Amino acid sequence: MTDPAPLKLQLAVFVLVSAAFANIYITQPVLPILQHEFSADIILASLTVSAVILGIAFANLPFGFIADRLDIHPIIFFGSIMVAVSGLVCTFTSNLWILIGARFIQGLFIPALTTCIAAYLSKTLPKKHLNIVMGSYISATVLGGMGGRLLGGWIHPLLHWRYAFISAAILILAAAVTALRVIPRKTNTPFETERINSLNYFTLIRRRDLLRFYFCAAGSFALFSSIYNYLPFRLTGPLFNLPTHLATMLYLSYIVGIFTGPIAGKLSTRFGIKATLIAGSLIIAASLALLLIPLIFAAICGLIGLCAGFFTIHSTAVGALNQRLDSGQGQANALYVLFYYSGGWIGITVSGFVYTLGGWAAVIGFCAILLVFPLMTGIFESRWP
Repeated sequence: MTDPAPLKLQLAVFVLVSAAFANIYITQPVLPILQHEFSADIILASLTVSAVILGIAFANLPFGFIADRLDIHPIIFFGSIMVAVSGLVCTFTSNLWILIGARFIQGLFIPALTTCIAAYLSKTLPKKHLNIVMGSYISATVLGGMGGRLLGGWIHPLLHWRYAFISAAILILAAAVTALRVIPRKTNTPFETERINSLNYFTLIRRRDLLRFYFCAAGSFALFSSIYNYLPFRLTGPLFNLPTHLATMLYLSYIVGIFTGPIAGKLSTRFGIKATLIAGSLIIAASLALLLIPLIFAAICGLIGLCAGFFTIHSTAVGALNQRLDSGQGQANALYVLFYYSGGWIGITVSGFVYTLGGWAAVIGFCAILLVFPLMTGIFESRWP
């Protein structure tokens, strides 16, 4: 591959990753509607989001192993078809448990289009460009996450939330076809294969310099996913009484993350990982305080700050992780994403009980505790500049 990576390749990867992430959060803005439509409680309705996250967590280790050994093309082909077909099942089912099951299957195959792509970039890009390009990769996850939420929340008043799954399926298939035409094939040399085979997940997880970034991923995403998953109940509840399409507009705060990813990569290169992680954690702390104030303006500012802080941490942690790797990028990134989505699933699940028992203030308190993970990762990072 040329240095730097061709723009066409970066755009193809950006679109594919965005399309994959659009599938994850489709039901999040319409959780109160699902609760009413299926006569379910808050925790059961939330499974339509957390089941995807759980599926991603389960599948990451196998896909990380595969990404280090197989060409990226068959992985993209099979993964995109499974995500699209499962989405169509969500469109037509009238049974909540089938919907949850299909969402889980989507989660199982999304790593084929995310973790494997991250591993591919880590193996093929020069290290001096890796922080910036991984920042763009994070921006793609942001655009997809925001797009999926807007798709589910804005399409409902006009048609029905189910139509969002049809749109997402078409998008993922179109993005996969484009990526397959653009992404060059890469096969491992005998030396690379030998290095990969000498690694395993236990070797990687015993490395303290990597382990702290895994826990940083788990804690920060548990916090972030908790806020965004129970935000619709907060905004459509008695205090704000916003209709679904207006509550969904607050997800536009997500757009901050599109710009934060590449900027965070540059900041961590200039000022160091330690300073960038601490700064991101402090921004989140201030944002949580704003989200306690019962005013729309405070909620908007809090969400903007939350996105800026979270994606600063996430982009910095991903870049730092890959900078420390000479081989086994697929397995190392799979472990990162395993911790990341396991944290998200735990955060959403625990926050469901916390919200039921103590309301929004209790969720904010729980998230403040989770903030310890990225903050301590920054504090214990050995190098300041």
